[in-house]
Amino acid sequence: MKVFRGLPNAEARAPCALTIGNFDGVHRGHKTLISHTREAAARLGITSAVMTFEPHPREFFAIAAGDPSRAPTRISNLRDKLQSLAETGVDRVIVEHFNAQFAALSPRDFVERVLVQGLHVKWLMVGDDFRFGARRAGDFEMLRKAGAEYGFEVHSLPAVEHEGVRISSSAVREALGQGDFARAAELLGHPYAISGHVVHGRKLGRTIGFPTMNLRITHKRPTVSGIFVVQVHGLGPRPLPGVASLGVRPTVDDSGRVLLETWIFDYDQQCYGRLARVELLHKLRDEQKFDGLDALVAAIKNDAEQARAWFRQHASGAVSATDRI
Repeated sequence: MKVFRGLPNAEARAPCALTIGNFDGVHRGHKTLISHTREAAARLGITSAVMTFEPHPREFFAIAAGDPSRAPTRISNLRDKLQSLAETGVDRVIVEHFNAQFAALSPRDFVERVLVQGLHVKWLMVGDDFRFGARRAGDFEMLRKAGAEYGFEVHSLPAVEHEGVRISSSAVREALGQGDFARAAELLGHPYAISGHVVHGRKLGRTIGFPTMNLRITHKRPTVSGIFVVQVHGLGPRPLPGVASLGVRPTVDDSGRVLLETWIFDYDQQCYGRLARVELLHKLRDEQKFDGLDALVAAIKNDAEQARAWFRQHASGAVSATDRI
């Protein structure tokens, strides 16, 4: 899969079948869109492509309005989104920087500059609620007429449902916000996880007996926060059990920086710079501010005991990195 940051240059442009969306989480509805797009590309002998946006348009407008709290929480970071898109088998992904200039494009300019000139679209599929152009003035009927004028097919996909419920990023956010990871996995079509390169922290965990593996969260409003039972992929031949904190660490840090800190049980290997994937299995509690380090240490010990008990009850019996299974 080729990834383009913005529209491809003239030499890299090629006729394509395209679908457009934010694709936060790349859930089963998104995968259906992409499947139809790939089938059309194969039938027409052209490239399959996905266009997505960074940041999320609603995030851009919320920040521009001075109220970031109106932005949707983020299910996945860009790395995880691109990995999930690669797994669909799509040929190309265009990550369009959503800024004031892009937001100001009229619907017609979007069609002419982006779809026709920038991407050479020959076939297009969008969701049934797709809107485009400045002030969201463009709709499916406008796209259909533009396709007839410029020579590309336009199709819409009705809502994809699971057990009578529309599959959407909002539904995934709701499930994750409730700590219902089984439900989220049903909607996503895969377990929920967060990946990233392991970074150095303040090493505070080592001084209190809980050395953590740290992943930086680049967006400020992740969909999930709190303390979780997790398993870590990518550091060995099998998943490693642990307990993780995802949030702003209010007891020891007032910067507001979001961090995913994972204590892998009985794991003492250096892993800085390695790419790890932390799969969230069960929520233990919300993040909270404690009155000093002693209270924090006591809470971590209790979290770890609960996590080990969860593994004994639900998993293979492995409750530390040194277990042999």
